[in-house]
Amino acid sequence: MRKFVYVILFLFIFSFLALPFSYCASEDFMWSSQDTPSVVTTSTSVTSTTNLDLESGSAILIEQNSGMILYEKNPHEKLRPASVTKVMTILLIMEALDSGKITLTDKIPCTENAASMGGSQIWLDVREELTVDEMLKAICVASANDCTVAMAEYLEGSTSSFVEKMNAKAKELGMNDTCFKNCHGLDEDGHVTSSYDISLMSRELLINHPSITKYTTIWMDSLRRWKVSAC
Repeated sequence: MRKFVYVILFLFIFSFLALPFSYCASEDFMWSSQDTPSVVTTSTSVTSTTNLDLESGSAILIEQNSGMILYEKNPHEKLRPASVTKVMTILLIMEALDSGKITLTDKIPCTENAASMGGSQIWLDVREELTVDEMLKAICVASANDCTVAMAEYLEGSTSSFVEKMNAKAKELGMNDTCFKNCHGLDEDGHVTSSYDISLMSRELLINHPSITKYTTIWMDSLRRWKVSAC
């Protein structure tokens, strides 16, 4: 499971940092056995079956703009996504921001439920409030479960209602391998997705909400009196 998460996190980060591949309308790219792009003269997407000897159970690499699959390995295998779950949570937060439902300066309270989450966190206290801007920073940089739950509760009234919206969005995006049980990614029976589905929601986030890179490219920053840094 941990190896799966590492590979998906790498590919997710890669999608932020890598420049799009250039290609003609009549040509697609695939990975060769030397792991370098080669041209395939076809008008449709080509998926490489080259064995990269990855130790992960599942992996996928897509070109962001076109959605073309450059490499895949067991892309529809259902596995536990851990904190990659937060990609969907962040997507819904960005939709709320871009629609005007919330603003970056809105103050978000911390409930007892949010404060008790455990796992990766910034130790929110029920007596404090953080802005949406600060919450996004904590979620994207520190993978903060407490902030994730606080945002979910603020947006939809409860985590269960927020998870319903996560699953509805997953269905809308064609994420047929996915079932969300929570908004943070802590292991729970039936909480699964696939590398293919992760690529769908990651692409949706990057294409329609590119301002998220303001947060996902942070290496180290300060929040309250604490420093937060990328894992």
